[in-house]
Amino acid sequence: MYRVLTFSLIAATLAAQTFRPPRTPDGHPDFQGIWNSATATPMERPQEFAGKPFFTEAEAHAWETRTADRNSEGVRLGPAAGVGNYNNAFWEFGSRVDPTMRTSMVTDPPDGRVPPLTPSAQRAQAERQAIARRTPTGPEDLGLGSRCLAFPTGQVPMTPFNYNSNYSIFQTPDYIAISAEMIHDTRIIPLRPRPHLPSTVRLWFGDSVGHWEGDTLVIDTTNFTDKTPFYGSDANLHVVERLRWYDAKTLLYQFEIEDATAFTRPWKGELTMAAAPGPIYEYACHEGNYALPDILRGLLRENP
Repeated sequence: MYRVLTFSLIAATLAAQTFRPPRTPDGHPDFQGIWNSATATPMERPQEFAGKPFFTEAEAHAWETRTADRNSEGVRLGPAAGVGNYNNAFWEFGSRVDPTMRTSMVTDPPDGRVPPLTPSAQRAQAERQAIARRTPTGPEDLGLGSRCLAFPTGQVPMTPFNYNSNYSIFQTPDYIAISAEMIHDTRIIPLRPRPHLPSTVRLWFGDSVGHWEGDTLVIDTTNFTDKTPFYGSDANLHVVERLRWYDAKTLLYQFEIEDATAFTRPWKGELTMAAAPGPIYEYACHEGNYALPDILRGLLRENP
């Protein structure tokens, strides 16, 4: 098995070495297209793979089978689980682990786990959880996702969700735009040198500035608020993203997290994005704007 895995990795390496990425007229790698980041690779390394940064092929297959079975459990339970849930036609968890064969998206610390939160970040997270458990009295008491204002796939760093983990990328010499299907948010990132916005200007998705380092696009993002926390981050979050071609059908996306007031140490992660045929249709979210009032009416009836 290890020989098979070694052969596969060698073949993938050779393919990557012979691949010549497409380029824009100004000579930079051309990332334009539609990309999907759904994956069976977990964010954090499962305890059963402690000390193992990479799957063998047999382990990857077994993990994919178990993940698919676990993801379909809510569908099989049906009415026994309450009102039920979407069926598998709507879910898009990702059926395969990333071609890198990593056992976690987290690459550093070496244990593949998100570092612990600082005491102040733990308190802030507990407060957010307490607010989420309260019966809302109005739309402002619900999260940004429930209000169709912002969603994790559009936030920074960009990580997959249970479905609709699709992105459209557009490039010019001066800008790169990354449009997330959910909830149709678009990051317009300047590629010419400029300072970040003043620290008094805070944005849900931060202020991003990009530049090229060879064939790698580097995006530096600061100026966040505390309304879109990433695994417990706060307004001091600083993210550096790197995007490059992995092979002819795949992009490699890496991110570095630094937030000294939220995490006990900096950390890093990576995942891949596969070329998707598209098209991407409009994600209307609260189409007709009737869902949110219905959610509130149902909650108030359940908790008068």
